[in-house]
Amino acid sequence: MRTLLTIIGAALLAMGLLWAGQGAGLIRWPAESFMIDQRPWIHYGAATALVGVVILIVARR
Repeated sequence: MRTLLTIIGAALLAMGLLWAGQGAGLIRWPAESFMIDQRPWIHYGAATALVGVVILIVARR
């Protein structure tokens, strides 16, 4: 169970950081992404990354 939570938490953290980076215009990959320079994706990404961090903390206890 601990390994599964770690994988899920890491995936959510990475996905959230990607979304936030695209929303801020820092990550322009893929070039045709609808999320690039769209401010709401910064918040969605930050929330997703935060959930990932919480899951990682729970998995490590």
